[in-house]
Amino acid sequence: MAALPSLNALRAFEAAARHRSMTLAANELFVTHGAVSRQVKALEETLGVKLLVKNARATEPTPEGSRLAEGLASAFKLIQESVERVRPEPLTLSCSSSIMMGWIIPRISNFHDKHPQIELQFNMNYNRVDFARDKIGMAIRSSIIDPPQDAVIRQLGVENIGPVCAPEYLEHLRDVSPQKLEGASLLATRTRPEAWLDWQTVFGLGHLSLQPRTSFDHFYLLIQAAACGLGMAVVPKMLVMEQLSSGRLVAPFGFTPGPRRIVLWVAKHLASRPDAVALERWLTDEMYASSI
Repeated sequence: MAALPSLNALRAFEAAARHRSMTLAANELFVTHGAVSRQVKALEETLGVKLLVKNARATEPTPEGSRLAEGLASAFKLIQESVERVRPEPLTLSCSSSIMMGWIIPRISNFHDKHPQIELQFNMNYNRVDFARDKIGMAIRSSIIDPPQDAVIRQLGVENIGPVCAPEYLEHLRDVSPQKLEGASLLATRTRPEAWLDWQTVFGLGHLSLQPRTSFDHFYLLIQAAACGLGMAVVPKMLVMEQLSSGRLVAPFGFTPGPRRIVLWVAKHLASRPDAVALERWLTDEMYASSI
């Protein structure tokens, strides 16, 4: 039997093929661009086939490269999962920065009080994930995002949405009717530019022309802007419960179920691990209690 190629070379090639970039592969592996290039070239010489071809836009795998990259991705994933079964790492929960700051942080001490022996880590993003590669055990996501194929999906509830603003801004509007919103300062976020349209649709106000004037990068910034009196914003209720309780924000039209659901993705190989079971149960209970 012929000797297998270098594991480092296989890892470098798989990363380069997945990213379609030697530079991005180097960043992931914490090595130089040149190191990745040399590893890939050595692998091609060992196998006697061309694996990657560089064009004007990206580095693309050849047909042989695509087959090898697909098999390696599955193999590395299996290795990672096997290691985690015998040497568990701290459980990592992934969610958006807005959910982290607006919902997780105000409540997480309650989880630690109930489960002081469980160590949690956090990953803040809102994109698709690969559980093994990204070392993520659970992820809170919107139902519109495609989950990993191996995810165990738990439903956390319907996302309630509604317009919010500072009490002072509401007084400035005087008339709180939906029609008054056409002349109001409407705020939006780049992560969900369709929020006002979503709310109009579920609230039966599709005939109104509601065009946001200002857009912010994230919900957290959007909520801060609304609390500072800059205008009115449509946001998920779960992100503003603290501000509503303190009176920094008001919701003149209340909240209504939106078109999205909040779901929890759980890595299949961790679904029965005690810390994952405890976190899943806690998240489910907290989401139900807060009536998202």
